[in-house]
Amino acid sequence: MDDKKKIMIREIEHWRRSRLLPEHYCDFLLNLYLDQNEPKPERRGPLGLSPSGIKNSNWKIWAFGLVAAVVLALTALNFNAFELPMQMGISLLLLAVLYGYGGYKRAKEPLSSQLLLGMASLFLLCIGVYLLNSHGLGQPVPIVGYVFLCSLLWIGTGMLARFVLFQLCGWVALTFCYGWLLHQQLETIDWATLELSWVPLSLLFCWLAWMIHERSRQSALVFFLLSLIVWYMPELYGMLYAEQYGGETVQWMLLGKMVIEAALLFFWRKKWIEWVV
Repeated sequence: MDDKKKIMIREIEHWRRSRLLPEHYCDFLLNLYLDQNEPKPERRGPLGLSPSGIKNSNWKIWAFGLVAAVVLALTALNFNAFELPMQMGISLLLLAVLYGYGGYKRAKEPLSSQLLLGMASLFLLCIGVYLLNSHGLGQPVPIVGYVFLCSLLWIGTGMLARFVLFQLCGWVALTFCYGWLLHQQLETIDWATLELSWVPLSLLFCWLAWMIHERSRQSALVFFLLSLIVWYMPELYGMLYAEQYGGETVQWMLLGKMVIEAALLFFWRKKWIEWVV
């Protein structure tokens, strides 16, 4: 097999793992580049594992996996018995392994990378909130401050790894922090105040998507999706306090904004589709 065929076969396998093309398209392309006598590349699962790799694996790998699982289980069961520096050290070590290995597999196995980075990000949020609660810092201000820092890290991870979902989750977490701050600062919030607090922010994100769509389609997609989410934040807030604002009022406001958003998306479809595709 010449080098050009090898390169194309690797690219097709990459498309398959990344879900860039459907399975039957990848099979069709492989049949074009593979000779009849040549074996097809073995399919791998989401974590990069293949059936033959598991069948032919060495017992030392299984022993190492068992030891690692036992160490993790014992550490988790005795985590409360450790001092704070030990707890932080263990957490940072696990985060470094997950983030490092996820970054290492980003180019070859994007799906595995996203799973590892997602596990790391979720663990970062959960372990931080747990440690704050365990050591008497479970008040709203430290928790929201920690979520704010986590959201910045998620945005940075998404930008470095070029994963849209991580960036979007980070920005959504930031908007929830903004919502908490808004709730704390305003003693009485009526519908006009709610709409003026969120709708201009939604329009700002939409404007940012338009401004940067030529430089970065991925960031434009993030801001565009974020603007659609923030558009409904007043209604989400109203649902949480339905007794104060009235359940029927919240429903009519939600219905009205859905109609307005659908009309705007339809009439401007030739514009915004260029930002995100």
